[in-house]
Amino acid sequence: MAKKQNLDRICSFCGREIPRDHFIIGGLDATICEDCIQAAMDIYQERKAHLTRMDLSNLKTKMMKPKEIKAKLDEYVIGQEEAKKTISVAVYNHYKRLFSTAETKEDDVEIEKSNVLLVGETGTGKTLIARTIAKMLNVPFCIADATVFTQAGYVGEDVESILTRLLQAADYDVEQAERGIVFIDEIDKLARKGGENPSITRDVSGEGVQQAMLKLLEGSIVNVPPQGGRKHPEQEFIQVNTQHILFIGSGAFNNIDQIIAERVNTHTIGYNQEGRNIQRDEMLQHITMQDVKSFGLIPELCGRFPVITALAPLDKAALKRILTQPKNAIIKQYVKLFKMDGIHVTFEEEALDYIVEKAEVLKLGARGLRSIVEKIMNDAMFEFPSSGKKKIAITKAYAVEHFEKK
Repeated sequence: MAKKQNLDRICSFCGREIPRDHFIIGGLDATICEDCIQAAMDIYQERKAHLTRMDLSNLKTKMMKPKEIKAKLDEYVIGQEEAKKTISVAVYNHYKRLFSTAETKEDDVEIEKSNVLLVGETGTGKTLIARTIAKMLNVPFCIADATVFTQAGYVGEDVESILTRLLQAADYDVEQAERGIVFIDEIDKLARKGGENPSITRDVSGEGVQQAMLKLLEGSIVNVPPQGGRKHPEQEFIQVNTQHILFIGSGAFNNIDQIIAERVNTHTIGYNQEGRNIQRDEMLQHITMQDVKSFGLIPELCGRFPVITALAPLDKAALKRILTQPKNAIIKQYVKLFKMDGIHVTFEEEALDYIVEKAEVLKLGARGLRSIVEKIMNDAMFEFPSSGKKKIAITKAYAVEHFEKK
């Protein structure tokens, strides 16, 4: 019996007899002491760190410089030069921060992240910039819609589900997710009612959600439901450190130009007190975090977005370029669709000008272009593949007839 007890206290890994006041784990046919557990943990951590360094080394060789990132954006996004520069620098610095963290020493300067806030009217290219960046990046990327979030305990999604999407993009590799980029769209819809003078009514999808986002944006260890939402209360949480996750916020911030106008002492179509003319279209270029705070975002959330950039409204020239120049231009898409049926289609300049004029009237930006072209081309897509025609020219008269028909 004594011999059996001694065998129970012998570590199967190092062969030592373990005193009774020491910790030991027993399995079906083996035991392991705390010293061997610690040694195994050290080996595992070193191996994990080695794989991470190799992964970052591979990432470093594929890393694009800011000018290269912007050049890629130029292929898809027309105009918005300042916004594209800001995003390119933010993404590049995000890469460098990852390398700095992996190679840092105790006396090195720690590089903190700078989350970015994009402000611009609908159809100016905010989401397109995000999607284009997602195609070119070598880190996990996800787009989340802020309008679906509510305070905990109410119908809707918790803010932690943002990270669920990032985990899914990283195939549930937590280390990969912790170096990812999150694009939060429609963040302006979280503005509290009443702006700087909040309403006394409960705002479960506004200020409460902003408060919940603070810990994500700042950098903390967050318990993330792997399947998202509250539909699986029995699921085990995954811990994700958001310290090195870059967050890019985006929103239209409707009528914020009036808030900017009041701050710079001018009207949106007039002169300021110094006599300097500020056009309505240029007003967003003067935006500051003070204006965003007046719009209804809480000061703490504004502080989590140290970089703010505005996307200018699109003029006629930009809208026409969007129609024809980008890699995925709407006109190019229709040319390809007809080509698949053996039909060569062309769009006359006057027809393109008409489409642009209608888009400007609708004030839907680049999104308006697609809806107009879809309406004009619907009958053509229905009739021409069966007509036997090999060449088609879309004229202004054809565009007017099919867009304005009842």
